[in-house]
Amino acid sequence: MNNKFNELDYKFATFAGGCFWCMVPPFRELGGVYQVIAGYTGGHIKNPTYEQVCLGETGHFEAVQIKYDPGMVKYENLLDIFWSQIDPNDPNGQFFDKGSQYRTAIFYHDEKQRELAEESKRNLQNGGSFNKPIATMIIRASEFYPAEEYHQDYHLKNPEHYKSYKIGSGREAFIQKTCRIRETAEKQYIKLDDDTLRNKLSKLQYQVTQENATERPFENEYWDNKEDGIYVDIVSGEPLFISLDKFDSGCGWPSFDKPLVKENIKEKVDKSHSMIRTEVRSKYADSHLGHVFGDGPTPTGVRYCINSAALRFIPVKDLKREGYEEYLKFFDK
Repeated sequence: MNNKFNELDYKFATFAGGCFWCMVPPFRELGGVYQVIAGYTGGHIKNPTYEQVCLGETGHFEAVQIKYDPGMVKYENLLDIFWSQIDPNDPNGQFFDKGSQYRTAIFYHDEKQRELAEESKRNLQNGGSFNKPIATMIIRASEFYPAEEYHQDYHLKNPEHYKSYKIGSGREAFIQKTCRIRETAEKQYIKLDDDTLRNKLSKLQYQVTQENATERPFENEYWDNKEDGIYVDIVSGEPLFISLDKFDSGCGWPSFDKPLVKENIKEKVDKSHSMIRTEVRSKYADSHLGHVFGDGPTPTGVRYCINSAALRFIPVKDLKREGYEEYLKFFDK
């Protein structure tokens, strides 16, 4: 556990992910984390005992509370670890353990945490890995009661029983399976070598994606395309935008008010041409896509101004054939 910690700068993060024995280890050795406590929260009596919570009558969740330094580890990183340890589709508990005390929840301590939690939940649902609705709740944090001492760091005090429980409950197999699914998905979207890129792409597509060029406005393939479908990276095929978020900004390039899969979009400062702008690139192929501006007319107030040459459009009718079937749900009437 990290010992270099500024007590003046710490924050708390609280997660319920089923049996709290299993939720401590993933956070415990993370840099920037000072303390991980197993306990109970969200119930209606004070100082509950393990036996009371196990009966499922106090309304408490088994949870962990993490004390961390936001200067060293971001809340988003903690959210990623949380999602990687649970089955977010189960509304009745986790794996072998069923009951209200084993449900999953994110307990936010301020509005920023709430916004980030809701965004991460949307991204998980939209990412296509989980076809059922995400059952994990997002709840305002309330009084947290540390569990009995013998529950703290249970994986260290009773390693053999902990290992046996994690395997026997089905959690270990589920985590390994979802990890393989995510790794497979990520391997599908790769950056190609330069020779392959030059053969695969047109001259303009290469100049835009690899050399940060900008195509002419109003003289590109998708600036006024109104057909329903999704837009993917021309190099890797990673999904980037959807027609439902496309709008006519009058700039002459395809404009969107948000990404389809936010994790597939990277942003970086661009100081070229004597300007300071925010460049947009794809995550896996690292293609230059365009820029994002804060002058969008839609409720998001954002305008992703994207080069058509960096995109490939897949109409709704071809989504299943092209392997993007999970996005059909957005077009259901």
